[in-house]
Amino acid sequence: MKVEGQAAIVTGGGSGLGAGTARMLAAAGAKVAVLDVNEENAKSVADEIGGLALGCDVVSAQAGEAAVAAAAEAHGEARILVNCAGIANASRIVGREAPHDLELFSRVINVNLVGSFNMMRLVADRASKLDPMEDDERAVIISTASVAAFDGQIGQAAYAASKGGIHSLTLPAARELARFGIRIMTVAPGIFGTPMLMGMPQEVQDSLAASIPYPSRLGTAEDYASLVMHIIDNTMLNGETIRLDGAIRLAPK
Repeated sequence: MKVEGQAAIVTGGGSGLGAGTARMLAAAGAKVAVLDVNEENAKSVADEIGGLALGCDVVSAQAGEAAVAAAAEAHGEARILVNCAGIANASRIVGREAPHDLELFSRVINVNLVGSFNMMRLVADRASKLDPMEDDERAVIISTASVAAFDGQIGQAAYAASKGGIHSLTLPAARELARFGIRIMTVAPGIFGTPMLMGMPQEVQDSLAASIPYPSRLGTAEDYASLVMHIIDNTMLNGETIRLDGAIRLAPK
């Protein structure tokens, strides 16, 4: 699919990987709706790229429907969805004081996995009714997993489970939506310079970067967005999770 002129939705677009993706899509000529639970962040990015800012909690069916409808009214129906909205936590299943908080576990699963599915189902439903383009393609949906889906570390039970769910969702969704010409892909980033990680001490950041075989640096939002752009362009990419990790394999802790 050629990006220029297409309507795109980026969740979690107010910061980090989502903001970098929104910027690159807009630079390539897409009409970008920036969705984020933090409306102020969404507006900042949207103003910068000439896009549309929409507050949206991806876990909410109603909020998701309203955001997708508002984006369609402003830009036309989306043919591109990039799911970057997500949260992380660190908690052991059996902690020193108490077991893993069940509400926290559910929250991580809901935001990362259910939220990605919620936006996927809403965009896919509307895209399935669009006229097909070249190769009978109607849309491409890209979600964000993590290398934790495969190499989850101690304390990452909720996060790894949520990202593993996104990976496992990819193939059955791609098989089901193939008849509509809708492709489903997932990117599994390694250690990236997200706002959360960049808040760590410099020596911690340097140690993490040194653990990556090559290149021995933290991944950037531009690295992620570049892969997203290639996935959109390459119609044969479908039903797969691509690790974007510099060949790192996470240790148990």
